[in-house]
Amino acid sequence: MNATPSLETRTRTFVAELASGQWTHPATTFDAALSSAVPADRLRAVWQALETSDGAFAAAEDARVHEEGGFRVVELVCAFARGKKTFRLVFDREDSLAGLFVRPAETAASSAPAHARPGAFEEREVTVGAAPALPGTLTLPKGAGPFPAVVLVHGSGPSDRDESVGAVKPFKDLAWGLASRGVAVLRYEKRSRHAPAGIVTQRDEVESAAHDAIELLVRTPGIDPKRVFLLGHSQGGYLAPRIAEANPRLAGVVILAGSTRPLVDSLIEQLTYFTTLSPKDEALRAKLDAARAFKQRVEAPDLRADEDVVFPIGGSVKGAYFLDVRGYDPPAVAKKLGCPILVLQGERDYQVTMKDFDGWRAALGAGRLATLKTYASLNHLFVSGSGAPGPAEYETPGHVDAQVVDDIAAWIAAGSKR
Repeated sequence: MNATPSLETRTRTFVAELASGQWTHPATTFDAALSSAVPADRLRAVWQALETSDGAFAAAEDARVHEEGGFRVVELVCAFARGKKTFRLVFDREDSLAGLFVRPAETAASSAPAHARPGAFEEREVTVGAAPALPGTLTLPKGAGPFPAVVLVHGSGPSDRDESVGAVKPFKDLAWGLASRGVAVLRYEKRSRHAPAGIVTQRDEVESAAHDAIELLVRTPGIDPKRVFLLGHSQGGYLAPRIAEANPRLAGVVILAGSTRPLVDSLIEQLTYFTTLSPKDEALRAKLDAARAFKQRVEAPDLRADEDVVFPIGGSVKGAYFLDVRGYDPPAVAKKLGCPILVLQGERDYQVTMKDFDGWRAALGAGRLATLKTYASLNHLFVSGSGAPGPAEYETPGHVDAQVVDDIAAWIAAGSKR
């Protein structure tokens, strides 16, 4: 009897089959959600896009197999003619493929932004919370302290502690940049990446860990418990006012590209934007129609908490995920907070747009505790660029703009003197 191939072997065979033009993925079994989200034609498009941008496939190189939150993960570095990519395959308990990601391979040249001074800080591994415990990193300035500190709260999706998107690591950039300026930073694996089992609401997915992270900083030697701040990006910015409302001891809140509208409204706006870039793409128009139908369902008065709602871009979620934030108005909650608030927005952001920034400005602009600023050239990840923004932009190595780091650090310093 033949032994079952290892997950590494299956991953290598999977990539080899893609390279040879086999799109029906016989080497490994997709789970139901991934099969729906990534059909054969989608695999073909992804591979062809890789070879267009990076040249012909050359070889599969190093592989790393590890566990994350009950899932087994294989990360396989693959060389193409003009660069390297890491294929990240996530297998569930039945060894079905539950996640498939492709991102640039790590390089030393892209590891540190110019605005960071690695000699000015040290990093420690920590654990955030216990139910479940999430691995994290505390970036601590060198010196006596006590230091002001910031908890970083992720945007949507199963993010790692660096909030890696393509070739960009916004949270690592923020941590290293702020720590170089005397501010400690705590970042951690998002629950939906590390321990997704049991997530029903956005409180489960995002807020519980943020509360645990705040508590950890307050109790950490070398941190000033009276100068602990919260920084939320995208979904984290959307939920930041509600997190702060439950943590009145926070010294302030930073909102980076925080949506003022429900997730489904942002999704519809993104898909509408994509149709302007590709007006003849019928599949894209079908997704937009599905997103509009999805909005009607999640906003329906009879939506049940235990109802499975099919997400228009793949997978499904429980109705509770949307009932949890039904009626939640982030700017209105933010306006009632008694702490300083900093709202920053990239004007080239197509995911959270100036329409959202206008919502924050309408609610907070006249308040003495609010500071709002936009950046003409920055995208959703606060990386500078030009032209019409799009997802491909995130595949180009880049760093959070130094001005953003300077502005946050100066605002925290000013807040510490209030």
